[in-house]
Amino acid sequence: MSGQAGRARTFVAVWPDDATIAALRSFERPDIAGVRWTTGDQWHVTLRFLGTLDGDESSALERILGSVARRHRSLTATLGPSSTVLGRNVLVAPVAGLDDLALSVTLATGRLGRPPDHDAFVGHLTLARRRRGRARLDALGGLPVSATFPVSELAVVQSRMTPAGARYTTAARVPLTG
Repeated sequence: MSGQAGRARTFVAVWPDDATIAALRSFERPDIAGVRWTTGDQWHVTLRFLGTLDGDESSALERILGSVARRHRSLTATLGPSSTVLGRNVLVAPVAGLDDLALSVTLATGRLGRPPDHDAFVGHLTLARRRRGRARLDALGGLPVSATFPVSELAVVQSRMTPAGARYTTAARVPLTG
């Protein structure tokens, strides 16, 4: 994992299953100037954003997450029931059922990477982002989007920015065994 760190930004996430990805692909995606829709390879729920890690932090992360995973069983996350706008720039599908897991990850990794946010965890999966300009996402809030998906592992994900948006690589998977 540490060999991939470079300038990548690291976060801990869970990935939806194939059935949920199929449901998300059927979500209405009107062509609106200034709106960039996310794609299936980007759909995840971030439990904790860490930023750029040094080699020692990268090495410790998987071990720390192993400790968290031994305290948590597989669970079910619930997506929806409808899209909502987070802030002014992001259209999301709310995701429930991950609060305890996110809190455990945040507490265990608090000394790694950038300091944890002090705001409460808001489970969500990003559907679209507003680009610069005048695009409004408000009209896209309230559209039906719902699914449930099993969560059986934590993923250490590295993000690299490209002109087409973020590209994610799963650097490690840590099964929930509690």
